[in-house]
Amino acid sequence: MKLLVRPPQLLRSFYKGSVWRMEKNEPVIYLTFDDGPIPELTPWVLDILKLHRVKATFFCVGENIVKNREIYERILNEGHQVGNHTYNHIKGWEVSTTVYHDNMEKCQALTKTNLFRPPYGRIKKSQYKMISEKYKVVFWDVLTYDYDRLTTPEKCLANALKHTRNGSIIVFHDNIKAEENLKFTLSHYIEHFLKLNYKFAML
Repeated sequence: MKLLVRPPQLLRSFYKGSVWRMEKNEPVIYLTFDDGPIPELTPWVLDILKLHRVKATFFCVGENIVKNREIYERILNEGHQVGNHTYNHIKGWEVSTTVYHDNMEKCQALTKTNLFRPPYGRIKKSQYKMISEKYKVVFWDVLTYDYDRLTTPEKCLANALKHTRNGSIIVFHDNIKAEENLKFTLSHYIEHFLKLNYKFAML
C-alpha cells in the first residue's frame, strides 16, 4: 500500500482555515513532534535539536505533561514551542464534540497555547468548527510514518527528504513506537537541509 506522505488537496480543502504548510517562497522547514513528552525519547530529541541549534514545535499530550513535568519544562526552557494534542490522545471520530472539546481544554489548561493538532489527523467537522474559532489548527505537509512498524528507518528518511519543500510542516513523533525510525532519521534529516541552507523555525 502506498503511503500518503503528503496529504491530498481534497483533504486539505475539507478543513478550511487550517494550516498545512507555511510560506512557500522561503527555504524554511517547521519541525513538529507529536505525542510526548516521554522519558524514553523526548530528552534525546531535545539533545539532537540543541546539537544542531534548531527549534521545533512539540504537540504535547496532557497526561504525558502531568507524568513528565520536568521534561515538559525543559522543552519550554530550551526555547521550543508547544501545541495542544488533547489530554488523552483521543480520536475525534469516536467521541462526541462535547467530549472532544472538554478533553482538548483539559490539555489547554497545561499548555496555554494557540496551536492545536488533532491526534491521528482525525476530527469531525463539528469539532473542528468549535476549536478553530479559538485556536490555530495545524496539520502537516509531510508525514514521515516514523511510528509505522512497516516503514524501515531508511524508508522513513527517504520519505522525509523526498517530500520536504519550502514551508513544509513535517511530523515526527516522540512516541516509543517511533524510536527506531526517529533515531535513525532525525540528525540525517536536519544535517541534509542545513547543508542546503534551509532554516528551521517554530510555528
